[in-house]
Amino acid sequence: MQLNHDQLQHLLALLGESDIQELKLEGDDFRLEVRRNLPSAAPTTVFQASTAPAQVLQAAAPLPVAPSAPPPPAAASRGDLLEVTAPMVATFYRAAAPGEAPFVEVGGRIKVGQTVCILEAMKLMNELESEVGGEVVEILVENGTPVEFGQVLMRVRPA
Repeated sequence: MQLNHDQLQHLLALLGESDIQELKLEGDDFRLEVRRNLPSAAPTTVFQASTAPAQVLQAAAPLPVAPSAPPPPAAASRGDLLEVTAPMVATFYRAAAPGEAPFVEVGGRIKVGQTVCILEAMKLMNELESEVGGEVVEILVENGTPVEFGQVLMRVRPA
């Protein structure tokens, strides 16, 4: 398998638009490893060609990709509130199905372990459970909206 510069750029752009966290690809004359959103390290890209086996390129940040949509503006953080954040890139849903009541409402009380939303990633529905009990003060994301890793979904005043 051969991989030229344009193909590499296209592959990295596609990866930037997906929620794939790690990719390893090997060909006859190269090895490519891409990792991102790992808790212990900064995003890295390693490319090694057999023509220069000692040469390893490492980037501290992902390559620029044309923005598909600007991320939603972050609301100001309040010190007395705890933030519920997205653990993955996904689509945010407030209820289990269209037409059903939302899991939580502003002003409502939640308990530890209670489902607060559903995050859909790659056709898998993941229930996000609260790690804190208290009163929901803000819900910052609209139903059906794509969310980024680490994006604040809601704020809770702990009980």
